[in-house]
Amino acid sequence: MSLELWTHCRAATMQAEAPQPYGLIEDAALVVDAGQLQWVGPRGALPDALRQRCEILHDAAGALITPGLIDCHTHLVYGGDRALEFEMRLNGASYEDIARAGGGIASTVQATRSATHEELLKQGAARLQPLLAEGVTTLEIKSGYGLALAHERKMLQVARALGQAHDVDVRTTFLGAHAVPPEFAGQADAYLDEVLRMLALLHAEGLVDAVDAFCERIAFSPAQVARLFAAARELGLPVKLHVEQLSDSGGAQLAARFGALSCDHLEWLSDEGAAAMAAAGSVAVLLPGAFYFLRETRVPPIELLRRQRVPMAVATDCNPGTSPCTSLLLMLNMACTLFRLTPEEALAGVTRRAAQALGLPDRGVLAAGMRADFVLWDVQHPAQLSYALGGRPCLQTVFNGEPR
Repeated sequence: MSLELWTHCRAATMQAEAPQPYGLIEDAALVVDAGQLQWVGPRGALPDALRQRCEILHDAAGALITPGLIDCHTHLVYGGDRALEFEMRLNGASYEDIARAGGGIASTVQATRSATHEELLKQGAARLQPLLAEGVTTLEIKSGYGLALAHERKMLQVARALGQAHDVDVRTTFLGAHAVPPEFAGQADAYLDEVLRMLALLHAEGLVDAVDAFCERIAFSPAQVARLFAAARELGLPVKLHVEQLSDSGGAQLAARFGALSCDHLEWLSDEGAAAMAAAGSVAVLLPGAFYFLRETRVPPIELLRRQRVPMAVATDCNPGTSPCTSLLLMLNMACTLFRLTPEEALAGVTRRAAQALGLPDRGVLAAGMRADFVLWDVQHPAQLSYALGGRPCLQTVFNGEPR
């Protein structure tokens, strides 16, 4: 493979200990070798011997280059929509009111079970396209709307197929413990037994990269989640948790005990939960789209997370009920305006921190030895990525070393 040299660019490397904000290099050069970054730094410091080996030259025409964006929490594969429930909420119904009346996740379960593999693939591809157009190169997709073996398998197979059909790395997460399906109404423990059976089978089929659950009073208790996480640990699978979204269940401490990659939502996170996450190295995944869409008023404790040095990621939470969003750049803006993250924190949240939330140390920053996933932007400064609403500043995406 020929070495490729990218010049005439500024690079926001997003390296954690860089001397400049965003790890910004004003006159940068990047050398790509077989899908991997071999050298990143000031153009003037590029060794002549390495420059001479570069056979393919790319002029970035003054673009800003960042790592490829990472959407580390999505429910991209599902059937139907929940626009009518959106109207119900606007007329005064709460998320819990809708869920207890048989709506919410249960309505999407029915639509997803009814959809074929081909229908889900087509709908998922349509949702994926706007994310790709904004420079997303890695994407997590959860199951959790099948809640039965055949349909959870179908969702995970569609997620894998999306990654195979498009220039994006898809990571799959088994979320069988998302809700109790109608056929197990009032039998959460019995359904959890079924979830454990599904997990073992789907893992054996190579469909599961991680395990998630919804720990909440309308879903699963910490004790029930602990059973699932113990099974995941036996299989060598990492865990993550939807937690402290509607109440403080102590789920963050539970997730930390199992070394969770991330705890997600966290509007009701306690001091104890944040301390436990910090000790475990768990990432706080902030989901401002759901906060906005549900018209919540309790903001995640950002200052507490900063004090405890808990890394913060940002994601779309793309799902039909609480965040029907396919714009990660919009989430950058919301993370800044609603949660008061700085633009640098927000961009780190969809690059370096998002990679950490997925357990992927080979991406999220521009540095030698990392995957050659990066984006060329038509902006003058990285802060502009979280500034404009509805902008489309992505000029080009390079995925695994190949321009797409």
